[in-house]
Amino acid sequence: MSVARGGEVAVRVRGLERALAVERRLGQRPRRMGLLRGTPREQVEEIQRSRLLAAAAVVIDELGYEQTSVARITDRARVSRRTFYELFGSREECLVALLGEAAERVRRELAVAGLEGLGWRERVRGGLWVILSFLDGEPVLARICVVHALHGGPRVLECRERLLAGLAGVLDEGRREGSRGRECTLVTAEGLVGGALGVVYARLRVGDARPLTGLLDELMGMIVLQYLGSRAARREQLRPAPAAVVRPAAQRGGQAFVGAQRDPLDGVDMRLTYRTARVLEGVAGYPGASNREVAERAGIHDPGQVSKLLARLGRLGLLVNNSEGHAKGEPNAWTLTALGERVAAQFGLGGDPVSLPTKGRAA
Repeated sequence: MSVARGGEVAVRVRGLERALAVERRLGQRPRRMGLLRGTPREQVEEIQRSRLLAAAAVVIDELGYEQTSVARITDRARVSRRTFYELFGSREECLVALLGEAAERVRRELAVAGLEGLGWRERVRGGLWVILSFLDGEPVLARICVVHALHGGPRVLECRERLLAGLAGVLDEGRREGSRGRECTLVTAEGLVGGALGVVYARLRVGDARPLTGLLDELMGMIVLQYLGSRAARREQLRPAPAAVVRPAAQRGGQAFVGAQRDPLDGVDMRLTYRTARVLEGVAGYPGASNREVAERAGIHDPGQVSKLLARLGRLGLLVNNSEGHAKGEPNAWTLTALGERVAAQFGLGGDPVSLPTKGRAA
């Protein structure tokens, strides 16, 4: 892989991870004071899932699907294998989820484009522009969906075929556009989708730097030729390009959404686990808590485990022990540092005492 390609991957991995996280957050959960609702476990699982999907995308793009293993994905994501298998049944299921994320983002952008109610040709042109614009804006996801998915297992291929069938269904509506269109069949639409995909595949496979949106006129000419004839096809080839797609701010990865998208432990060299979130929640709700008090609130029954975790969080700068020292027999008194407060705030934790369940699994 070239140095330029490697640099691109390095730059995009964090943005992709954050984009995947905020897409689900905005789409599935209401916001409270700028933060997410939900238990720490739900938030941790959401962040872990985003980390794994982002890591899977980058590893697959770097090495190819065949060389991508669960171990490589979890190492890149800094998430345990156990957590991976709690969220995904297999490597293939992870790739299917990644394809689903990409498809959902395209569907949202299509909805924003306001194509409903337009004639068939305008809907096809507008939809094609949205898809090509998305692929240009997300080159890693573009290569995953168009190039690498071809090497996936049966479930991946089934997902891919289902998405292509949906596109063919839209083109097949062109049979109602006139006498020439009535001579076409569903196979016509399927062939057109396959042909357009083949052109995009060729560009992406060799790393062609030209924007895919530059293919709009030629692809539209190819499609319209089958249903409306050569004159209509020629008009499509000569039309000016549409206005650029304006993505919702949540999908642009802009600075306005950095806080909402941010991985709470971004920049902290440790894995994010449910147990970590429980400990931080306990200290946030009860500043000055001793080891025993933190353990009770976090549902950790092994004193040795909670001592090691607290010490590690202290070394990482998330907690500070304000006790007067072991020489006087004083219990530890843990409070959040400024960094710890920032991390806790990302989980929506405040300074009021919290009531935590006594049982929970660590990720």
